[in-house]
Amino acid sequence: MNNKTLSYRVLAGIAAILIIVLYFAPIWWVALQSIQYPKSMYPRGIRIDFKYNGVYNGCKGQKEREELAADQQGADCLREMNAINHFIGMYHIVQGVNRDNTRKYPIYYVFDTKKDAQGNEIIDPNTGKPIEVNVTPKALIILDYIMRSSPYLFAIFVIMVLVFMFTPKKKNWYFAIIPALLPFYFLGVYSFYLGWYGHNLTMHGGGAFRGIKPFMPTVFGEGKVAQFTTRSYPDYGFFIAVAILALLVIAALLKRKSLKEEEPES
Repeated sequence: MNNKTLSYRVLAGIAAILIIVLYFAPIWWVALQSIQYPKSMYPRGIRIDFKYNGVYNGCKGQKEREELAADQQGADCLREMNAINHFIGMYHIVQGVNRDNTRKYPIYYVFDTKKDAQGNEIIDPNTGKPIEVNVTPKALIILDYIMRSSPYLFAIFVIMVLVFMFTPKKKNWYFAIIPALLPFYFLGVYSFYLGWYGHNLTMHGGGAFRGIKPFMPTVFGEGKVAQFTTRSYPDYGFFIAVAILALLVIAALLKRKSLKEEEPES
């Protein structure tokens, strides 16, 4: 085993460990700040944290108004964010593996009532209540599926890196490149669904925000929606993902050079 072989295997091994760490790390965060949520109570605003497997409350441990407190640790800002979004007609945030398993259906599910040709609700003769129909947008179901499948996807990524480490074939470079693209997978899905949420304001609206037009929420930096200032920035998990990208690209280049040096001269 030459030095380049040892080097690419060490780099790939570190990347494999970081992929496991990345699964549990917050990769991005979004916070809303307004006069209703003073910094004395919410120094980081109404904040939610994004991971590859779901969306989480980002306000634990902070002071909170009593009526918003979910427990002694702090306010449930994920619930509060959904309440704010509701007023402008935005769908509930898909929470992935962070789903509340006490509910019969995930919080993002949307139901309507079945109607006849005249637009009248059809009553279930057994219950005497209108028949409900699941009208949840497929885009949200797909997003939920991606998040809940993330443990298996990350396991596949780790296996791919191990295959890259211990197989001598030149063509196996793509076993390193596919996991290396983890930061781009997140940014692609995150940007697409921010746009989807901002352009699908068809839930029940009302109040002062009813007339808000479809918009593209802030992907990176600060923005403004109604009286809310929005902030959207990477968390430490994103930098772990970038480190994985760098390690695997360097490892792939070293492996290529190592195998070229080992080729017999003609």
